[in-house]
Amino acid sequence: MTTAHPAQELDVQPTPLALLLLGREADPRSERGVECPGDLPSPSDPDLVERARAAKEKLGDKVFVLGHHYQRDEVIQFADVTGDSFKLARDAAARPEAEYIVFCGVHFMAESADILTTDDQKVVLPDLAAGCSMADMATAEQVAECWDVLTEAGVAEQVVPVSYMNSSADIKAFTGRHGGTICTSSNARRALEWAFEQGEKVLFLPDQHLGRNTAVRDLGMSLEDCVLYNPHKPNGGLTAEELRNAKMILWRGHCSVHGRFSVESVNDVRERIPGVNVLVHPECKHEVVAAADHVGSTEYIIKALEAAPAGSKWAIGTELNLVRRLANRFAAEDKEIVFLDRTVCFCSTMNRIDLPHLVWALESLVEGNLVNRIEVDPETEKYAKLALERMLALP
Repeated sequence: MTTAHPAQELDVQPTPLALLLLGREADPRSERGVECPGDLPSPSDPDLVERARAAKEKLGDKVFVLGHHYQRDEVIQFADVTGDSFKLARDAAARPEAEYIVFCGVHFMAESADILTTDDQKVVLPDLAAGCSMADMATAEQVAECWDVLTEAGVAEQVVPVSYMNSSADIKAFTGRHGGTICTSSNARRALEWAFEQGEKVLFLPDQHLGRNTAVRDLGMSLEDCVLYNPHKPNGGLTAEELRNAKMILWRGHCSVHGRFSVESVNDVRERIPGVNVLVHPECKHEVVAAADHVGSTEYIIKALEAAPAGSKWAIGTELNLVRRLANRFAAEDKEIVFLDRTVCFCSTMNRIDLPHLVWALESLVEGNLVNRIEVDPETEKYAKLALERMLALP
């Protein structure tokens, strides 16, 4: 259980998706709040950059700002370190002198930072509505019900849960309680190898595509070895026999950004840019991964482009903020880098962290007001940390 601490209570009612994306309302089943008390700076304020710089300088070593790769450029410029979610959480843990950890990312990332930092450190998420659609696709209640289904099918004792880093603290805690481990997109193969050394089956949460791609591409399994558990159907939409025959039980979850790429996108970019290298994230659909030239995590993508020869052409299947930043970075080296899909697609929840929210959070800390603290309760933290430590112990 995670406690998000807005500075005032909100009377929140479920609302249409459009209003959620606009940030005008909130869904209490997945969101933690959308408003900031006090005066949120106007996005048109020409002094925002200077205000952020001044507040950060006043706080000095008391604050450590983390910026995820998918963040806006206006925010990332103030990050002390950048990286993927797990790297940033570890970076925060390595700075115990920082009283405040301002996480420019999404909710599950801030939870992980709170789990790995000391009790004296406070983790702040500039906008509590910066969630993750994938993480929200697996709730603690749904996963507990799934385990009951596995128990009734007589297979639970054979199952080892492996949860992607992109999951809530509750799901990480479930994984820790049931002898499982966490994985990132970089070490998913090793995590699955470890899990199959412990048991005969894996319950992979919450991203079906990373689980499927790792099992089939890296471990040599067949698609028939994988079944899809749908938490919105009775018994997950699976028979006891299907569960007994499966090696990989995949949760029906996905990334709303990576899930949009298609084989048509790959074919289209090959026609438009002869000789292009297609590089995609393993959260993409299996058929997209199969059609690509290269597949890898965010860090892999960055390193691949760093090592690419001048004049090479690349179509990247991942979040647009990062692709655009890489295109600008390597333009001087005559590397052509384009977004895989013709349609612009930002991570809408990651983009909730904008410069006005960052300025508000930093200036509040300068004034001695701790806002939007993310705090994982001790029991959840205990088992979530156990699962994370199992990952860290993987060779």
